[in-house]
Amino acid sequence: MDWGPLFTNSLEAAIGPVAITYCLAAIGLNIHFGYTGLLNFGQAAFMAIGGYGLGAAVVTFGVPFVLALLIGFGGTAVLAVLLGLPTLRLRTDYLAITTLAAAEIIRQVLGSLTLEPWLGGKDGRQGFAATVRDLNPFSGPVDLGIVGFRPFDAWVILIGWLAIALSCLVVWLLMRSPWGRVLKGIREDEDAVRALGKNVYGYKMQALMLGGLFGCVAGFMMGVSRSSVVPDNFQTDLTFFAFCVLLLGGAARVFGPVVGAILLWGMLNVLGNFFGQATSGPNPIIPTWIMDSNQSSLVRFIVLGIALMLLMIYRPQGIFGDKRELAIHAR
Repeated sequence: MDWGPLFTNSLEAAIGPVAITYCLAAIGLNIHFGYTGLLNFGQAAFMAIGGYGLGAAVVTFGVPFVLALLIGFGGTAVLAVLLGLPTLRLRTDYLAITTLAAAEIIRQVLGSLTLEPWLGGKDGRQGFAATVRDLNPFSGPVDLGIVGFRPFDAWVILIGWLAIALSCLVVWLLMRSPWGRVLKGIREDEDAVRALGKNVYGYKMQALMLGGLFGCVAGFMMGVSRSSVVPDNFQTDLTFFAFCVLLLGGAARVFGPVVGAILLWGMLNVLGNFFGQATSGPNPIIPTWIMDSNQSSLVRFIVLGIALMLLMIYRPQGIFGDKRELAIHAR
């Protein structure tokens, strides 16, 4: 067993573009679920609007990069309003069903043949990250001693972690404000908040929109890091992985999504490398009658799933969470 590359690769994954993308998506879900009690199962939809808003605007219509970012934000805000208008006055589970269905509808629409001239169909859109590449200050590989990255990957990671730091600062400031305290009150007992004269519906709409905007930033990050957006990038399991990140780190905690993203993708990579090495070579550590090399990449999800189940049983609030923060009333 070669432990050096195993931990090096895992550390690279824990701070890499994928972990950053899921961290930003989970920060948005933290606004929805952790602080407001909104059960949003469609964060992938907000990410898709952001990614395609950027990619299609630049490639199809030749819009400048910065203006394309604003288009992505605008489309995300419109989606939040369209989802929130019919559902936010109803029970939490209606929002969950609506957002889950909306995410799948949007993914299918983005890949449709009818919109292929503008959105690229199943192939999506590529080649819209040139502006970010041109701003790259790294001319060669970046070696941090323990880990190293290619120039563009290092630039994307730097941008991504700056975005995470700014996002955490914004969330921290908002949740310490009167606005944030109202959101927490809605999560605990929205009838009491309504009795105090607060517009609960309006606050929920604002929270849904704000969390969606963080999801939009995650969509930007996914598109730029891969230099492409395709419909299959925004499947339903994307949202559920983001929820795993949030619950692992701890809901209603500013740094919960950050810790959750680092741990989840680090553990996934550790398990993948471990089982890959343990089932390969002439004398594998794990006998082939138990598991072969073709099954090793799937077994890591089984092991991690069991670990998450045990976490939810014995510490449902996550690593840094507070069990009282999960007291959500489904109205």
